[in-house]
This record gives sequence, C-alpha cells and structure tokens, in this order.
Amino acid sequence: MTRNLITDIPGIRVGHAGDMALGSGSTVIVFDKPTIGSIDIRGGGPGTRETAMLEPDYTVDNIDAVTLSGGSAFGLEAGAGAQALLREKGRGFRIRDAVVPIVPGAILFDLLAGGNKDWGRYAPYREFGYEAAKNARADFALGTVGAGVGATTRTLKGGLGSASAKTQSGFTVGAIVATNAAGNVTIGSGPHFWAAPYEHNKEFGGRGWPAKMPPNALAFRSKGQVRENTTIALVATDAALTKSQAKRLAIMAQDGMSRAIYPVHTPLDGDIVFAMSVGRKPLPEPIYALSELGTLAANVLARAIARGVYEATPLPFRGALPSWKDKFG
Repeated sequence: MTRNLITDIPGIRVGHAGDMALGSGSTVIVFDKPTIGSIDIRGGGPGTRETAMLEPDYTVDNIDAVTLSGGSAFGLEAGAGAQALLREKGRGFRIRDAVVPIVPGAILFDLLAGGNKDWGRYAPYREFGYEAAKNARADFALGTVGAGVGATTRTLKGGLGSASAKTQSGFTVGAIVATNAAGNVTIGSGPHFWAAPYEHNKEFGGRGWPAKMPPNALAFRSKGQVRENTTIALVATDAALTKSQAKRLAIMAQDGMSRAIYPVHTPLDGDIVFAMSVGRKPLPEPIYALSELGTLAANVLARAIARGVYEATPLPFRGALPSWKDKFG
C-alpha cells in the first residue's frame, strides 16, 4: 500500500507528541535498524543536536532516530526523550557494556505562536520526545501535529507534511518536514502553492499555477525576526548509500525548499535537511543514479512542504494565523 508518506520506505516509523494549550510539539522519526545519514544546513539561524557526527569524515555512521521539534533551543531535549525510549529497547551504539542511542535533532522557533509557555522549571520536550518515539508507527497524521503544532509561515498556519515517490529504477524516496518559514509557501496573497508543478493527485488542493502571476509575487516579504522561523526536514531512501552520498542527497534535497518557499535560506531561517539511507540495495552506479535520487528528493520535499500547510488547522488562540483551508478551501 502506498501512503504517500515517508513510511512508504520500509524500516521507518514516525510518532508525534504535543500540547495544543502549549502550542508546540515534537516529531520523532525512528529507524528499525541503525541507519546511515548526513545533513545539510542552509539557514542562518539553525538549532541542532548531535549533527556534527553526520558529516562524512566523522566516526559514527549509524543513526537510531531523528527528532524534529518546536520549542526553539528547549526543543532539543526531545532527543533525550527519544534516546531514553530507545535505550529501554536496547538500541544504540555499543562500547563494551555501554549502549548509547544516537539521536540527532533539529528545532524550530514557535515560542511566540501562541499558547501557554509558562511550563515551570523544565520544558516538556523531553517527555514529548519519549512519547513520540513510543507512538512511532507507519501511519501518522499531517498538519498541526508534532513539530508542526506551532509552525507558521508569513501569512498562513504552517504544519507537518510528508510525501513519497519512486525513481524510474524503482528506488523509493520520502520526505517529512515541519514548515515554519519566514517566507510564503503560496504565491502572493492567493491560494496557489509555489510547489504546484510537483503536485501528485491533488495532494494539496490541485489549484495549479495562477492564470496570471501576481505583480507582487516576487516582492520580498518576511514574517519575523532572526530565529522566529526555520523549516526542518528529513529525506530518506531505500537505496544503500555511503555517508558521502547521503550528504549529496541532503544538498540536492534542499532545492525542494527553494521550489516551495519564497524567500528561503535567509538569515531569518535555520533551514535544515537530514538525509537517511535505510536500504540494502546499492545504486546501479554512483553518479547518474544518485543524481536521479537527489532530483526526486527535492521534488518530494517541495510536495511535503505544501502538503503540511494544506493539511494544517489553526491554533485555538486569539490572533492565530488562518489555515490554508480556512482561507481558500
């Protein structure tokens, strides 16, 4: 069965946790087996956990899970929660009798999106990470869930999106993303998504391009200040890749943000793409096949960004941004 989710790739499960009254949450992507991965960071204000080791020249190759979370720097604690759940299951990097689950993560800023952030001494994100990892499964919700609870764009509610597709040679590529962009995912003030040329089966409304491009479509407009933004994503494939090839996949997948968000990769954002290889079947050759894989990853990420905004619902707070469906549906 094709779900049009990143979990169309066997060996990947996704879980969410969050609190609507808080206006924030976390998402955990759990890999059934230790997984090779890398990362590409393009935004000027990123927030990350355990990402240096994802570079090809570092020692640890295998990842157990990845967290995407709201909460700004507080949300990095979601990784500790996911790590606790995995440790209970005996998962992790083994050094004699010690077992350390490897859980990189990234965060977005949603502290000003509404909700009661007066959580006391300790933020709730560690518990969100544990609960999300515990809830991880193949079928999962999109929109205002997990890391997408407090996500926004300049004009519309942001959200958690996912999509998948196959290459001509049969490899699957999937993406999951929490879109909290300084820019817009729609063209001008209308309902048309920048990602429209890549849409499959009306997955985000089927509106296509506007009949005429609005005159102000390319004007620079931004929602907020430094670190009030950030789009965080993960792409994955069932092709067997080296760490260096996963790095190239992450770099190419970043083009999906450029196809779906305008403007993007600004000093106001912290845009990040993780890339993971969960497969055992090698590419038929290392250059052309990886190029095809990366091109498709960018397309799938663009679709996931639009889909997350399309599926979002507004937060129940006065002054909250409208959802796409409330405004245009």
